[in-house]
Amino acid sequence: MSEEKPDPKNVSRLDDSVEPGVWRYAHADRVHVAIDAANYFSLMQAAMLNARFRIFLVGWDFDTRIHLADGRHWWQRGWKSKYPARLGGFIAWLVRHRPTLEIDILKWSFGVFKFTFRGSMWWDLLRWARHKRIDFKFDNAHPVGCSHHQKIAVLDSTFAVCGGIDMTVQRWDTRDHVEHDPMRKTPSGFEYGPWHDASMMMEGDVAEALGDLGRDRWIRAGGTPLVPMKRTDRSLWPDGLEPDFENVEIGIARTRAAYRDWDAVNEIQDLFVLHIARAKKFIYAESQYFAARKVCEAIISRMEEDDPPEVVVVHPANADGWLEQQAMDHARAELVRCIEEADHKGRFSIWTPLTGETPIYVHAKIMIVDDEILRIGSANLNNRSMGLDSECDVFVDAARPGNDHARDGVAAIRRSLMAEHIGLDADEIDELIERHGSIAAMIDHSQSDGGRNLRRYHPPDLNEAEKKLAQSSLLDPENPDDMFEPFAKGGLFRDGSRLGRVRDKIRRIRGS
Repeated sequence: MSEEKPDPKNVSRLDDSVEPGVWRYAHADRVHVAIDAANYFSLMQAAMLNARFRIFLVGWDFDTRIHLADGRHWWQRGWKSKYPARLGGFIAWLVRHRPTLEIDILKWSFGVFKFTFRGSMWWDLLRWARHKRIDFKFDNAHPVGCSHHQKIAVLDSTFAVCGGIDMTVQRWDTRDHVEHDPMRKTPSGFEYGPWHDASMMMEGDVAEALGDLGRDRWIRAGGTPLVPMKRTDRSLWPDGLEPDFENVEIGIARTRAAYRDWDAVNEIQDLFVLHIARAKKFIYAESQYFAARKVCEAIISRMEEDDPPEVVVVHPANADGWLEQQAMDHARAELVRCIEEADHKGRFSIWTPLTGETPIYVHAKIMIVDDEILRIGSANLNNRSMGLDSECDVFVDAARPGNDHARDGVAAIRRSLMAEHIGLDADEIDELIERHGSIAAMIDHSQSDGGRNLRRYHPPDLNEAEKKLAQSSLLDPENPDDMFEPFAKGGLFRDGSRLGRVRDKIRRIRGS
């Protein structure tokens, strides 16, 4: 657990992208999209029970106090389980009962301050320290102000996960998103609101590729190099889990800020621009934030066309926390206003999900293009995810050779997500879209009293201080060198940019 700088000779140099926006392609025998953490936690526990050699977990946060099996506390579960549901106890149980298993966990270093309020987690780490086959490490290998944000798991180089779900508190929820669910409680007993998230679970060669990526990050964070593992013939796939795809090629994209002698990687940003440009009919996206300048400029470019695709974005009503709201909510208002000005055909809409009158917090990072591309990862639609934080996205592209059979699976996931948000059956979705003429019109006509709904977002008027903060990109810069530097390179609406031209047009209209 030394914090010394890693020897550059030991750092993997597998940095070259195979094509613009893509680090690597790898084959997956089976793929399942786990939607919402109640599903994800139980499936991850089942997969970890099957592991025999290495469990490698890479995340923004981990909290050993959470329960994996069904989210309940021990007094609600009884004592029938053969193994603990609580993450801390489960990890210790695994190494006691799996003599060949090692467990390596990499967590963002800033989160160490949260441990002050997680008393029992210190006890878990002390228990883990007694086990030579458990290694828990903090990652601070990034510039000041950046974060380690990837959410990756690799088990026995056979089974892997990449997405938006961290094994931490206030993530557990079911796809029903019950408005006041007594099961949604922190380990301290406090209730929290409904939470929507997603991760992609994969079996096959893609696990080796993500293992390479994870080990590279481990070394950069100062860890002792982990011996690469070859894929075994033994399947870790949870019993009874139906795959959404079989025999597909998975693309992997990354973000990493320049640091020490390591170059910046901006594959995720490049891939967003490429995927937006490819859309012919529609783009459906879910994101925690909507504040990325280059992504919004790519959308504006499409909205200015004679026949633009429909773009539908689902995101939270507000960012989580006061500082995040100052950074993201005001920028969102300014950017949406610019997109709407360019949207001469009315093809862009942005929505917030509710269950009853309670907003559902969207933490998922998903993009679906024309039922052809399915993309899930850790990257949000904000500047940080494009250039500051370490991120990883994975995607299925049905247009690639050998992937054509994936189209039906992509469409099924898109229908399932839409149905979850508006409280309909997935089989109804496409018929309603055809009847009403667009996804947005279908959502408008599916509003109901109570239950689950998507509410259309309209950008609020900002005061001058809020506008200045949003336009400065002070709290959501595009480059680590711009951190805490207001209006770096001109800020959000830099001179000569597409956003700048649209903003100037809005000013002229309002001034006339």
